[in-house]
Amino acid sequence: MWTSTRRSHATHATRSRRAGVAVAVLACVSLVACTATEPPSPAASAATAAADTIAPFPQRGDIDAGTYLVTGYPVPFEITVPDGWETFDGASLGKDDPDLLPNTWDVALFFYPVTYVPTDACAWRGALVQIDPTAEALVDAMSAQASTVSTPAVEVMVGDYAGFEFDHAAESDADVTDCDFAKLCIYSDSAADCNGSWFDTGNVGDSQTYRTVDLNGERAVIAMGSDGAVNPALRTEARATFDSIEFVRPDE
Repeated sequence: MWTSTRRSHATHATRSRRAGVAVAVLACVSLVACTATEPPSPAASAATAAADTIAPFPQRGDIDAGTYLVTGYPVPFEITVPDGWETFDGASLGKDDPDLLPNTWDVALFFYPVTYVPTDACAWRGALVQIDPTAEALVDAMSAQASTVSTPAVEVMVGDYAGFEFDHAAESDADVTDCDFAKLCIYSDSAADCNGSWFDTGNVGDSQTYRTVDLNGERAVIAMGSDGAVNPALRTEARATFDSIEFVRPDE
């Protein structure tokens, strides 16, 4: 989610990996500062217990096939990753299609939070609106967004927690060259700039699938993106990885 430097078609809809690393580090520093004097929450305790048996999701590099624990949200989630995937920031993962442009992510999943959604994805400067921290607020903001289209949200269970799933894409006649900074801004982590997810001339024909989950009053967002020309088998693999995600309710 968050700069104009992108490595792939799939990651054109997210922040650059280098920026993601920096944000992840800052988020960790902030989290320590906020929680150092407080007792661990039940979710944190559950994450610690689960970490004894499930490997933590790696922060960088190639990912061995297996099941991992991701702890970036208030409630941890498990994800099962096939062979051949990689991460650059511990909050995303992707895989190349060898038949497409080399050294790119042609399918990718992202675990970044969403804070601001512009009312118009094309005319987004000055229109980045902070939304409430609920799954419903994200669905409402993105379905109402001008210059993009969403499928009707369907209710889903993601492990032990309820949420919504929907697809999101640019309007079929969208001309990103006429948009602010030649990109359709989907959402941002900043009120001043679109440093989150966007479409540009390189990926305007792609689509994204979102799952947004209510976690005891806070929102989690899981996004999946793919190049429009990607091998269907790789898209199926990405979907299976997406579907493997389960948030686990801490034991009472």
